Amino acid sequence: MAVTAPSQTLPTNPWPALWALVIGFFMILVDSTIVSVATPALMAAFGAGVNQVLWVTSAYLLGYAVPLLITGRLGDRVGPRRVYLTGLTVFTLASLWCGLSGELGQGIGGLVAARAVQGVGASMMTPQTMAVITRTFPAERRGRAMALWGATAGVATLVGPLAGGLLVDTLGWEWIFFVNVPIGIVGFVLAARLVPRLETHSHSFDLLGVGLSAVGLFCTVFALQEAQTFAWGQIWGPVSVPLMLAVGVLMLVVFVWWQGRQRGEPLVPLSLFADRNFSLANGSITAMAFTVTAMIFPFYIWAQTVRGLSPTMAALLLAPSSVMSFALAPLAGRLTDRVHPRVLVGTGMALMSLAVWLLSRTMTPEAPLWQPAAVSVLLGVVSPFIWGPLSTTATRNLAMDRAGAGAGVYNATRQMGAVLGSAAIAVLMEARIVAHLGGSGAPAADGMSGGGAALPSAVADGMSRALSESLLVPAAVILIGAVLALFFERPRHMARR
Repeated sequence: MAVTAPSQTLPTNPWPALWALVIGFFMILVDSTIVSVATPALMAAFGAGVNQVLWVTSAYLLGYAVPLLITGRLGDRVGPRRVYLTGLTVFTLASLWCGLSGELGQGIGGLVAARAVQGVGASMMTPQTMAVITRTFPAERRGRAMALWGATAGVATLVGPLAGGLLVDTLGWEWIFFVNVPIGIVGFVLAARLVPRLETHSHSFDLLGVGLSAVGLFCTVFALQEAQTFAWGQIWGPVSVPLMLAVGVLMLVVFVWWQGRQRGEPLVPLSLFADRNFSLANGSITAMAFTVTAMIFPFYIWAQTVRGLSPTMAALLLAPSSVMSFALAPLAGRLTDRVHPRVLVGTGMALMSLAVWLLSRTMTPEAPLWQPAAVSVLLGVVSPFIWGPLSTTATRNLAMDRAGAGAGVYNATRQMGAVLGSAAIAVLMEARIVAHLGGSGAPAADGMSGGGAALPSAVADGMSRALSESLLVPAAVILIGAVLALFFERPRHMARR
């Protein structure tokens, strides 16, 4: 029989606790993309090649994605507040380490190691934010809370490159990490004061499941992230990308088999997937994360190489999306508690597909820049009706002792979608550039992150066509998520009316 720890009386108003958690959640999601525009600065500072600098982002994503199943269940066992605060401490100290890595003389390897630790801290925090919402907000009021959580995720994805560009252009690359330190301290103080201690439910830990999931996710995520870098060839010695991917998939299959045989406390209770909405929401969030990640890369390359915009100006073209997402989050939350999720998510994803397609049509050498900015408004209008309702639908029916495990699975699938989107779009962009430009497009693509210098007109048209066509894949993938959303069941709190 499970042993529960003494619980603190839940606050009558859980919103202050949520706002405290959102600060940390926003910070860790911004760090997923903030480094992308600092690539030239990092190459110059460390005397490193582009592949080495790409590991600054890859290490963070690996450290973030791999432990999510474990940290989600850990929150059920020792309490989400404790795990969140520990993760925030790790993240903040690792941010300081990142910023000082140049002064410490550690080279690019030291920065990569610090980023991996940063990712582990982020993985401890993310599932706890969803778990606290699930356990402190009643089902009929949870939509507004998840709308804020979802809007934070959507806004952070687009704010990262803009914030990174501004900091690099003004204060230097170190400040894309140093800025986390005061924010982390404020977030820790607020969370320690406002987030309640919640009862724990688990009295054992599935150590074999921990090992299988960690190895499986590491091998799978690593192989997908680095497939383009190694061209599906050898990573080291006899180890190749396909071999590592095969090992990862095999370990995950064994992990699922083991979870089904567990009679005690499985790391991921497979009964979670008995809830249709939870299963479908995981599929839809994978499509959404794939689309958002895959959409951003071609657009920023086009803005900087074809149109010659600086990183900051390129990011500003998508800034209206962030503004609209945050402004409409309260409305999306109210509707999430009242409207069937298949209507909100299905319509939102269909319109997202349209918006991505429209964005691809604006990516020409001569198109007025107000056109992609206008499409960005549409992206911002539909985003809050996807992120928040999806997370609410995934967790609305979960039992309280499964909140952490459910949040871990949901965030792990979201991260896997982002990794798949990043890997797929890299391959697709290269293929379309070669198709339109042959070998002449490679130098331009390699220098894409510098900004400020437009391509020669002879190749600008071909590059625009290649990048525009690349966006058709994320536009199609998000439609798969829309189809899945059509099969959502009516939430239980609505059925009681």
